Amino acid sequence: MKNGMMVGQTASVTATVTPEMFAQFEGEIVHPVYSTVTMVYHMEWASRKIILPFLEEDEEGMGGAVSMKHIAPSQEGTTVTVTATLTDLCANVVITKVEARNENGLIGIGEVKQVILPKQKIEMMGNKGE
Repeated sequence: MKNGMMVGQTASVTATVTPEMFAQFEGEIVHPVYSTVTMVYHMEWASRKIILPFLEEDEEGMGGAVSMKHIAPSQEGTTVTVTATLTDLCANVVITKVEARNENGLIGIGEVKQVILPKQKIEMMGNKGE
């Protein structure tokens, strides 16, 4: 891992809610609002943006845990911004606090844990099932 990653760094992802982001199972829309699954995806993506500039060519970030609370809905056309803030860095483990907001305020909070590992080790983990 390259030097320079520090507690307090932030990164954001902004998206406009579309029908593809609605809560759905097996292709059937359950609620026409921003889904929890999509919120988690955006939380992981914002957190990943923090580590990307610091990865060595032979390294990759791997999700370790996500905890979150979906607080309020967002309708189609609403702009959602998810911001991750690095709160803890210990060796190869990166922890971020994440917040999701729309025009009306806070809609989700959480924490994302990422582990930075050699790509070769990740590939070996994936090949164990073969």
